[in-house]
Formats: sequence, structure tokens, C-alpha cells
Amino acid sequence: MKLSKKAVQIKTSETLSISAEAKRLIGEGVDVVDFGAGEPDFDTPAHIKKAAVSAINDNFTRYTNGSGVKELREAICKKLKKENNIEYNYNQIVVSNGSKQAILNACIALLNHKDEVLIPSPYWVSYPEIVRIAGGVPVFIETHMKNCFKVTREQLENALTKKTKALILNSPSNPTGMVYSLDELKMIADFAIKNDIFVISDEIYEKLIYSRQLKHISIASLNSDIYNRTIVVNGLSKSHAMTGWRVGYTAANIDVSKAIEGIQSHSTSNINSVAQMAALAALTGEQKCVDDMVREFKIRRDYISQRISDIPLLSTLIPKGAFYLFVDISKLCGNKIFEQYIENAKNVSDILLDKYKVAVVPCDNFGADKYIRISYAVSMENIVKGINRIEKFVKENF
Repeated sequence: MKLSKKAVQIKTSETLSISAEAKRLIGEGVDVVDFGAGEPDFDTPAHIKKAAVSAINDNFTRYTNGSGVKELREAICKKLKKENNIEYNYNQIVVSNGSKQAILNACIALLNHKDEVLIPSPYWVSYPEIVRIAGGVPVFIETHMKNCFKVTREQLENALTKKTKALILNSPSNPTGMVYSLDELKMIADFAIKNDIFVISDEIYEKLIYSRQLKHISIASLNSDIYNRTIVVNGLSKSHAMTGWRVGYTAANIDVSKAIEGIQSHSTSNINSVAQMAALAALTGEQKCVDDMVREFKIRRDYISQRISDIPLLSTLIPKGAFYLFVDISKLCGNKIFEQYIENAKNVSDILLDKYKVAVVPCDNFGADKYIRISYAVSMENIVKGINRIEKFVKENF
């Protein structure tokens, strides 16, 4: 018996593997600082949990519309209009099991066999695997620190072929923390329109921006042409500390939305009914909880960025959004420590976990094998402890 070629090709998520190993060690009583987290360390706000409890007590536990209850989809439309200046009808919204399923739905809806999808690198580890699951071919565009890890028009043009069907855009970015400006988004929109391709715009970190000079802009808001060829992907996991609730969504033109609705109707159908009521409360309730979380993340970002920058041989850009530090470890490579040659980020992360009890994410599978990702979605106490250990690792061995 043989598995499908598609199944064999798909890699497991590096971030989930790192997190699972760190949790295993912590469960065994090992003092591990886990910088692998891709989720806020804050509790889900009380009013959101209360709405879920009320839904259970009211027996709101049966099937709903496959795309989500109308009230929730209408609340998403109001949010997109008010915060992003994009107008949708509720039937253009499909609520999914997290933004990961939303991206998969979008790719299945758009891609024919061997259609190509442009993915600026470094990228979130799941993008290429999702494209492959949908039958497409990921085409990577290597970005550079000098451009703040953002794609240029020349790079887009060089990657374009007759098979190009879509571009995945992620701003704020995981893993780099960079945010595209209005002019940069206009350039990408112009490229997409002129070359008749779709944009899958992953905006899951939109609330987590730390500069007063920057604000999140959805590419779909720029004009009607790019609106019609953009699939906006978002959710509540990062903004409202609701990762385990699994609430994401797509917003797209009506034809794409109907296709996504049909796809989801034959996979998971509706998401958890109780989670939908929690999501409705998150969108319509007070937002001070979001502001408080962003304020705390900024304090942590400022501290951890400075500490890493002060460690010899390591370098990083200050992230403008999300909650990750993207750290260049290339100057550590070429050395031998603990009977092991350091060739890439995986070697560094293995030693850090084994010898110094710090879990970081090697970005080999993010398209950047000389970088590690450090999440600051952990307590300040653990940030201080973990950075002290990383500093000790570098100073003792290099």
C-alpha cells in the first residue's frame, strides 16, 4: 500500500513541531523557555468567554449555515467597512476553521493543476504546503533585509509566467514583522491588475502594529479592480487571543465566495456554533482588550529587539507588526561547537533547545535557513530569562 504522492510531499509544520517538543519537555519538568509560540499568551477576554457560555446554556449547539450565521457575517462586514474601508455583503463572507482553512479554501477555489502562486520569501511555513495541497506550484521570491524583506516590482515581474494565477501577500508579516506601505501596496495592486492574477491577502496580524506612522491598509480597499481580484483572509486568533477557538474568514467577490462556500460545505461545513457566538461578541464588544494587548506587546518588542541587537554576531530589524523577531544567525555559521558544525538555523535551534533550554523556530522551512524566529508572545519574565540564555550561548561558543 502506498500513500498519495501529494501526501508524501507535504511537510509537517515546523512551528507546531517545535512547540510540541517544548511542551513535552516542560511537561517533564524541564525549565524550557518557549519562544516558538505563534499565539498570544493572554487569556481570551471575559466578555467573549461569557458569550460562549451563554450559547451553550441556550442550546446553540446545532448545525448553522455552512458559511457561518448571518449575524456573524454581517458583523464581519461592518468591521471591514469601518476599519478597512471595504464594502461587502454578508454573502461574500465565509467563516472558516481559522485563517489556515480560509487560505486553503481560497487556493482550492482559484487553482487548477500546476497553476503557480507567487510567495515572497521568507514566508509563513504553511503557505507552500497549502498551495501544494490545492494542486498548485509555489514560486518563491527571495526578499532581502535591505528592502525590509518586502517584494519589489522587478522581482514580481521576473517571477511571472503564463502559469501564474495568484500572489500571497502577508502584512504584517510572519516571520519578519514587516508592514507594507500604501505605495508598496499600490505597486502590487497595479502588478496584479495588469497581469490578471489574484491576491490572497493574509491580514491576520492587522491589529498588531506598533508605529504611529504606520497603519494597516488592506490592498482590497485601493480600487474596484483589485477589490474584485483580492481574497481577504483574516480572523480573531491573534487580535483577540482566540487561537484555539478556530475562527477565520474570507471576504471576496461573490463568484469566489460562492466557490469557497461550496468547497467548505463538503469539508467541514460550518465552524463550531459556540465559537461563532464568541466571535460575534469579539467583533461587537469593547475593544480595550485588544489595545491593552498591543500596548504590552510593544513593551516586549522594544526590550527584546534591543537585547538581541546587543548580542555579538546576531542582528535583526525592529518588527513593525505581529509578535516575532526575525534574527540573522549567519555569522554563527561555519563554526563547530558541541561536536557539531553550524551550517544553518536548524543546527542553532537544536543546540539552543538541547544545551540551553530555549526553544526558537528555525526558519529553514520559511525560506530563510540563516534566520531564527523568536516570538515575544510570552511573559516578560521568560523573555528576560530566554534572552539571557541566548546571550550566554553566543558568548560562550563564538
